[in-house]
Amino acid sequence: MNKKKNLEIILCSPRGFCAGVDRAIQIVEAALEKYGAPVYVRHEIVHNKYVVDGLREKGAVFVEKLSEVPPTDAPVIFSAHGVAKAVPEAAKLRNLFVLDATCPLVSKVHVEAQKLHAEGCEIILIGHRGHAEVVGTMGQLPEGAITLVETLADAETFKPADTGKLAFVTQTTLSLDDTAEIVKVLQRRFPKIKSTPKEDICYATTNRQEAVKHVAPLVEAMIVVGAPNSSNSMRLVEVAERSGCAISVLVQRADEIDWDVFSGIKSLGITAGASAPETLVNEILDAFAQHFEISVSSRTTARENIAFNLPRQLRA
Repeated sequence: MNKKKNLEIILCSPRGFCAGVDRAIQIVEAALEKYGAPVYVRHEIVHNKYVVDGLREKGAVFVEKLSEVPPTDAPVIFSAHGVAKAVPEAAKLRNLFVLDATCPLVSKVHVEAQKLHAEGCEIILIGHRGHAEVVGTMGQLPEGAITLVETLADAETFKPADTGKLAFVTQTTLSLDDTAEIVKVLQRRFPKIKSTPKEDICYATTNRQEAVKHVAPLVEAMIVVGAPNSSNSMRLVEVAERSGCAISVLVQRADEIDWDVFSGIKSLGITAGASAPETLVNEILDAFAQHFEISVSSRTTARENIAFNLPRQLRA
């Protein structure tokens, strides 16, 4: 019998659920408990198949459009990513019972964009086209009031109506480094451009990226537990690569691991995106324990103690 090779595993901390994701999932679970099934959820509550499937089994019905919700007294929940203003307006016209699970940090960006618009500013949103959060933020203002900037090239070619009346906000789950580069270009081109009083990229995104930057140079490979449609998870893969980790892989579940990729390594880092539960990290650890003699340690770069209140209707 072949002796298992030794593998040192370093867990990045913080990792996994953030306060906004935790709150959103709690809202669906509390609504199911209080009102019974079904509970309708517009868009995936968070970008994680394991979480969504688990809630579906409990009685949550996921829809992409409000029009898919039948006439009902059941709660209709908006996902953590936020929605355009037109969505709650349409729900009100139909007298639907709405519970809003939008992350408070996303709501903060919505409020900031509205405030800057009210001051007469043309708004730039730094973000990724088509992402649910970007669609929601752009939908806070009239058509044409926000321009999406995705890349350095976009920042270099953007032409505002008035360079003296310009402001930017950002998607909350971006790469810190990429965003800083784009902001530099905008500030060079438009020295009077306004920004929000505080950084829009959320604390959890920042903390998870910093933890990966710390661990990536110490290991030969990095696994990010998360979903392909999770912006913050995909950014962690990129951060690991840029921080010197030759092998950086996104994995949703243990059955996706390509063992050929990891056969020759002696050290591995593991982190998880903000919408990935710790259960999946443990599943990955168990899978590696079957193939290697593992020793596990953790590197902590920040402590998180943030929690957000549930909507008034769900508080005990």
